[in-house]
Amino acid sequence: MRRRPGRRRPRTGRSVGSWRRKAFLSSFILDSVCWEVVGVVKLWNEWCRTSSTTNVLPTDSFCLFYRLISDPTVLLCQCSCYVAEDQQFQWLEKVFGCMRKEGLQVTILSTCPVADYKTQESTLTLPSPFLKALKTKEFKEQVCCPLLEQPNIVRDLPAAVLSYCQVWQIPAVLYQCYTDVIKLDTVTIEAFKPLLSSKILKSLVKDVAESTKILKKLLTTNETHNNIYI
Repeated sequence: MRRRPGRRRPRTGRSVGSWRRKAFLSSFILDSVCWEVVGVVKLWNEWCRTSSTTNVLPTDSFCLFYRLISDPTVLLCQCSCYVAEDQQFQWLEKVFGCMRKEGLQVTILSTCPVADYKTQESTLTLPSPFLKALKTKEFKEQVCCPLLEQPNIVRDLPAAVLSYCQVWQIPAVLYQCYTDVIKLDTVTIEAFKPLLSSKILKSLVKDVAESTKILKKLLTTNETHNNIYI
């Protein structure tokens, strides 16, 4: 996927947000024993320039797809790169075009600044971080947090995925974490922990105590290399 360079906007929030989701999944769900990499989506835009190498590695320029070895029907996507608005439809067509829609269920994780949350009360008084959910009409399971109230909206690729699922009548739920922290931090990542008890994720969870240790080690490594600021 390629697009013409355009005017750049600040991307620090998106970069940190993708690292939070990646850290959560890497700590509590993913491991090299139970999961295997089965696919990748390459992108090229002014914020994400993927090389033409065939040696696919989990770098910041890829959307990687993992498959659960014990149950090949379970797929997990870690999108660590920015997908521009004019690339989202093509991204959706490529990804969902490879899947059978019958029996498909989708869970989406997203983060954004608490300043984006619209409420009558001051955002300074909100217990940040906190989770809100948005789901398609076909999603019948109980959500793990309160639903997102109007007039709040979701943006970018998470919104595009949820809209696609709504159009194709695919059960899907989006969990959005609102946070006032601009760096990779334990508190924001652990805000997603209520999702570990959900029907779709609870069977995939690793040992929580061990996962917490992995998370702390991951955060320490990233802080040492200072590679979450762009």
